[in-house]
Amino acid sequence: MDLAQKLQYLTLDVISLIGFGQAFGMVATDSDVDSYVASSKVGLQFITYVVALGLQPIVHCRPFARLFGPKATDERGVGRMIELASRLIDARLSKSLEGKSDMLASFIGHGLNRDDLVTESILQILAGSDTTATSLRVIMLYVISHPNVYRRLQKEVDRTVEKGLTTTGKEVVSEAVCKGMEYMQAVIKEALRISPPVTDVVPKVVPKGGDRVIVDGEQVYLPEGTHVGYCVLGLMHREDVFGDNVEFFRPERWLINDRAKVEKMSRTIEMVFGYGKYQCLGKGIAYMEIGKVVFEVSADMMSI
Repeated sequence: MDLAQKLQYLTLDVISLIGFGQAFGMVATDSDVDSYVASSKVGLQFITYVVALGLQPIVHCRPFARLFGPKATDERGVGRMIELASRLIDARLSKSLEGKSDMLASFIGHGLNRDDLVTESILQILAGSDTTATSLRVIMLYVISHPNVYRRLQKEVDRTVEKGLTTTGKEVVSEAVCKGMEYMQAVIKEALRISPPVTDVVPKVVPKGGDRVIVDGEQVYLPEGTHVGYCVLGLMHREDVFGDNVEFFRPERWLINDRAKVEKMSRTIEMVFGYGKYQCLGKGIAYMEIGKVVFEVSADMMSI
């Protein structure tokens, strides 16, 4: 079984259900419905090349975008995503919003026009599926390849089920139960640390007038217009933050009796999702989904 593929199908179905109130149906059919996975791969590759080569100003130019930009008539890539989102949105706009509580209903209720709805929908699907799938792949890879971690995680899941804190088999485990599982949370954080799903520099621009920040205890002046970024992978492997043996997957580093150090590590891990008003808006959904999937897969293993 290609677990990596199944996880991507799952995350796409989850975000489409949350976003449109209707899952794509990839898990049910065990297939890449409407070639969305293939299209998103092409779209992400295109975005990577544009950013790496500094072509954003050209791509954002209206004449260029009209001639060479993605279109709903395209068979692959971002254009295919536009066609899919447009079809789902048109179907929803023709119906009543009464009783609907998904993200699309919220967008419509806040007055977004059709073009904005398409743009926001594509963004939420891209941002809410690929990185979550990547995180789940990393977590499951490290759990499967570290027998001692697997056994300890399995015991914690088994105890949770035996205590009756969840009704596995009838409904999905609650987020509250997942958050209370100390070792599982340590496994998730350690996987995000050792192999973060996003490794760009997350650039920010210093505002007008410049700014002063504290770096290693010293005040540093940053001139306006300066681009400030950070190396996510390097940050997650700092020994002064995470201790020794940072190159190894070791969830136990999160279970030490040092609250201040654990809080510092946790704040650093949050940088994977960005910081401040620019942080990933889907962070809460991602954490919730990751916890539920890891728990349910482990719980199912118990019954085999």
